[in-house]
Amino acid sequence: MTTSWDQAKFALKPKKKGFHLITEEVLSNVPEIRDYKIGQLNLFIQHTSAGLTINENYDPDVRTDLINIFDRIVPDDAEYIHILEGLDDAKSHGQATITGLNVTVPISNGKLAFGTWQGIYLAEFRDNRPSRRIVATINGLKET
Repeated sequence: MTTSWDQAKFALKPKKKGFHLITEEVLSNVPEIRDYKIGQLNLFIQHTSAGLTINENYDPDVRTDLINIFDRIVPDDAEYIHILEGLDDAKSHGQATITGLNVTVPISNGKLAFGTWQGIYLAEFRDNRPSRRIVATINGLKET
């Protein structure tokens, strides 16, 4: 086995405001994962108004609950000053700060080593549905 690094950059399909399960979209854009015996995948979103998180991927109600939680923590009706890119500008930046801009997932035998009901989510906080860019970096041991 050899220590190796791979990196891929890709854009996610535009999604409306909310929490969107993107595990399969990530896997299709980063097929190199299957080459690693052991390692880690780091995903970094190149935006400040959306975030990445890992959460339950079984019950779709989790997605609704999460956006409702975030809307209560960072409400629409606060007196935001930063609205250069729209009324949801400051709010989306605040929410993205809470989720964070990256996640790291272990790789075991060519697969992401999730728990039973875990998946990767895009937390989209903007109403204008932009495409989001991701940098995926893998390091670990590859079979030779």
